[in-house]
Amino acid sequence: MEAKIESKSIEATKEMGYLCFEAIKTFIEKTEVKKELFDLPKVSCPLFVTYDKLRDKEYELRGCIGTFGSQPLIETLIKYSRYSAFHDSRFSPVGSKELPYLRCTVSLLTNFEQAKNYLDWEVGKHGIEINFGSGYSATFLPEVAEEENWDKETTIKHLVRKAGYYGQLSKSFKESIKLTRYQSSIVQVTYDEYIEWRKTI
Repeated sequence: MEAKIESKSIEATKEMGYLCFEAIKTFIEKTEVKKELFDLPKVSCPLFVTYDKLRDKEYELRGCIGTFGSQPLIETLIKYSRYSAFHDSRFSPVGSKELPYLRCTVSLLTNFEQAKNYLDWEVGKHGIEINFGSGYSATFLPEVAEEENWDKETTIKHLVRKAGYYGQLSKSFKESIKLTRYQSSIVQVTYDEYIEWRKTI
């Protein structure tokens, strides 16, 4: 039976990144993931899987999809690693020739809290999910605002636009935003690291 534990007690590991690469490589090769190769906790956890591609010595986003649902870890990593690589509508599906240039980031989401207001969070520490109006919602992972050099007000502006709202951002509008803050445990694995690990099994 899958254990449902407090997600704050689980940490991302390199093995989770190896599983994500195994999931997309087997998808391309039309083979099955051998789950028995992976000794991961039998727990449920919200997570995101991100792929970045190395170009001119810098990594650029290649796909990022995740879930706030708490589902079995191994199956969720397989599912969302493939969604991120092949079904992010912002990008074309990852091809086999791109694999050597990819880096995978696994973000396990933890410590969810309802914020007091839209500014009740810390840049570099919290990811944020906003909900407002008739069904508008969007999220940024904890690293986004810091990487973009945004302050909290700027981050909220970009997140509102990401949600698809382009109206006036008045004081009363921003005060109507319901914000959930969370933290994450992150691990990054390159394709080369995955290949080296694969040689050991």
